[in-house]
Amino acid sequence: MKLKKISSDLNCDLVGDPEMEIVGAGPIENAKPGQITFLSNRKYRRHLATTNASVIILENADDLPEGKSAIISSDPYLTFAKAMNLLHPAFAPERGVHPTAVISPTATIGDNVSIGPFSVIEDNVVIGDNVSLLAHCMIYRNVRLGSDVLIHSHCVIREGCTIGDRVILQNHVVIGSDGFGFAKRPDNSWLKIPQAGVVIIEDDVEIGAGSAIDRATIGSTIIGKGTKIDNLVQIGHGSSVGQNTLLCAQVGLAGSTRVGNEVILSGQVGAAGHLEIGDRVIATAQTGIPSSVEAEKVISGYPAIDNRVWLKSSAVFAQLPKLQREIRELKERLSKFESQQNL
Repeated sequence: MKLKKISSDLNCDLVGDPEMEIVGAGPIENAKPGQITFLSNRKYRRHLATTNASVIILENADDLPEGKSAIISSDPYLTFAKAMNLLHPAFAPERGVHPTAVISPTATIGDNVSIGPFSVIEDNVVIGDNVSLLAHCMIYRNVRLGSDVLIHSHCVIREGCTIGDRVILQNHVVIGSDGFGFAKRPDNSWLKIPQAGVVIIEDDVEIGAGSAIDRATIGSTIIGKGTKIDNLVQIGHGSSVGQNTLLCAQVGLAGSTRVGNEVILSGQVGAAGHLEIGDRVIATAQTGIPSSVEAEKVISGYPAIDNRVWLKSSAVFAQLPKLQREIRELKERLSKFESQQNL
């Protein structure tokens, strides 16, 4: 793609050769000629002078090395993401229904769909237009899929669940698996509680590979519009996640957790059940959340505390052996002093 076409589509200023052909993208430290890269984190600035990329997306044209071309943007990272979409269009499987697919006669199938080999669609399913359902997927009865949904191979959507428009499910996602609900009998054995609820996935959600979202015991487990969920995330029954929230890898939400809008839960964050996490909370990696968190907080550690307090505390942790030794020495000196005073 010509550089002038890329800059025009991105609505950004161009510095350099507009006729240059761009064939791909690469990281600034090892990009190749013909590729586009970007600089948004200043710690990578040292690579500007040595990068082999032909084009660099920059905030300031004054940073451009001699002999390079640039696209000027106030947000290089976002602009790079848009450029990636231009250079690497979304996956578009072949349209049509594979002869090995099994589709109930009571299912309603929209226009321009793709249903891959060995996928199964049960009774009373409704599938919207432009849906792509790849190989070995299982769609239980009474499921509703919106338009422009992309479901990669080996996904399962259980009975009664609803998927909005433009949702993407990566491989091995399970929507609507039974919630973890059991009642203890007098003999200490466990009685399974029927999980009679559903899962509702709103528009523009993406769910990463191997993630599981449990159906509610009663009512609904809800994932809000625009939320992005990473690989291997577990969302317990009856939980709700707000709009435009990020749940990173291996996040776990116990049942009936309420997560607000624009929240970021970093990798391996765990939340106990029956609590509320307010809007725009950020929890750093491996934070354990045992109780509700007010909106706008940045938290870390276990149990979760304010991030600034946690940073100060973690700096002290490494000094604890030294502090313990000093306290022991002070106690010994104090004991000797008291002994001398008693003579």
